[in-house]
Amino acid sequence: MKRYVCGVCGYVYDPEEGDPDNEIPPGTPFEKLPDDWVCPVCGALKDMFGEE
Repeated sequence: MKRYVCGVCGYVYDPEEGDPDNEIPPGTPFEKLPDDWVCPVCGALKDMFGEE
């Protein structure tokens, strides 16, 4: 699965890890994240992320 990086702060969303702080389980691809999911570091919207 592809990793995505936040264009604002550089946070990398790794699908193998998910986002446990926001109840996103490991194995969740970026495309399957909820539409209202935001960067856990800076709060940027999903459309601010790009493939790593």
